[in-house]
Amino acid sequence: MAGSSATHEGPERVRDVLNAESGFFPFEVDGSGGTRTILYNRDHVIFVSLRDNNEPRLDPGYGVATRRIVSMLLSNGARLEGVVSVHRPQGHNRLSDFARSSEHFRYLEMPNGTCLVNVRHLIELVEEMPKP
Repeated sequence: MAGSSATHEGPERVRDVLNAESGFFPFEVDGSGGTRTILYNRDHVIFVSLRDNNEPRLDPGYGVATRRIVSMLLSNGARLEGVVSVHRPQGHNRLSDFARSSEHFRYLEMPNGTCLVNVRHLIELVEEMPKP
C-alpha cells in the first residue's frame, strides 16, 4: 500500500488497490520461507476480509450515507450479511443505486469484520428488514 493516494487525501486503502485498474494486483505473503509477492487476478477475487474495520469510515460522506442491511449470495455459494453504505443524494440512495455504482469492490460491514465484495461475483442482493 502506498503512503498516499491519487484519488483522495491520506494513504492508499485496500479498496483503492482493488478498484484501481483491471488485471493483476500484488499481494505480499509472509511464510516459513520468508516474504514473497503473489499476483492475483482481480476478476477472480470474490471478496477480501479487511484487518482494518475502520477503512469504510474514512470515506467522505460516510457519516451521512444511507445504511442498508443486506444479504449477499456470492458465486461461490457463500452468503454474507451485513450493512452497506449508499453514498448518493436523497432519492438516489436505494439498494439498486448501490448495485449500479462504478466500483467493482464495495464495502460490506459485518458484526465480525469488514469485507470488500467483488460485485461481479454477486448473484443475489437482498435488502433485509431491521431486526426489532
